[in-house]
Amino acid sequence: MAANEYPGAEPFVPRGKPGLAALAEAAGDCRGCDLFKRASQTVFGTGSPHARMMLVGEQPGDAEDKQGKPFVGPAGRVLARALGEARIAEEDSYITNAVKHFRWRDPPGGGKRRIHQRPDAWQVRACWPWLSAEIDRVNPRVIVALGAVAGQALFGSSFRVGAHRGRAQPWRLDGGRRDGGGSGGRDRIVVATIHPSAVLRATDRDGAYRGLVDDLAVACDALGPNARSS
Repeated sequence: MAANEYPGAEPFVPRGKPGLAALAEAAGDCRGCDLFKRASQTVFGTGSPHARMMLVGEQPGDAEDKQGKPFVGPAGRVLARALGEARIAEEDSYITNAVKHFRWRDPPGGGKRRIHQRPDAWQVRACWPWLSAEIDRVNPRVIVALGAVAGQALFGSSFRVGAHRGRAQPWRLDGGRRDGGGSGGRDRIVVATIHPSAVLRATDRDGAYRGLVDDLAVACDALGPNARSS
């Protein structure tokens, strides 16, 4: 489908400053891009509404699409374990995705298994108003970009994880616009790392996992002294 056939999420985001519950309810009716047509449901973020850390992934996977919650599948189990090892308190985090609907394709030769398909850049842009609203409401100090799609949602299409991962970088949300260090808005820190699903695909899973934990530790340290849970 052509991007110009869809309005993006902005018309579906409630006006004013509704809470996360109202945003999640409204997102259930989003038709800002074509992904709603094949997804089971909208998958909005979850976690503390006052979290100091927000973790942003790519899009829901098969399990998330079925259950309606982010990171409840195999990648979510990897992330939960890594957060624990990095000593990031669950009550101090909010987890969401850059895109709120599951994009998938049929497997070659038929079958019931739904194959993950990366969202196109225009679909990521179309969904940006939801992520922007979540950042505005939660107001986190640190955002962790889990993978390339999350990083591109925050910094633009030229973003590459390899060039940025494991470093605390300044970032601002200014009137709903992403701004890598520009003026206006609240100063925040973004730390990029791999998506937990990359650990599952890696030849050296132990090494990939340790890198994820190390990057999350950088994000935790960016919160300031005494940020780590006991």
